[in-house]
Amino acid sequence: MEFLTIKLASQLWGISQRRVAKLCENGRIEGAEKVSGVWLLPAETQKPRDARIKSGKYVTVEKRKNV
Repeated sequence: MEFLTIKLASQLWGISQRRVAKLCENGRIEGAEKVSGVWLLPAETQKPRDARIKSGKYVTVEKRKNV
């Protein structure tokens, strides 16, 4: 089985290494394992959906001010 490191996953997904680590810590990446202090992610894993977005679209600051 092949694995990705946090650094490689962050480059592939276009997010920070810290964000990938937090996703691993929170159990959002299925199959991620911490071995000797290093997170290993299955090579076939996909970037998880952003759970902060409930409606399917972003609401910008300008739109919130008009409410």
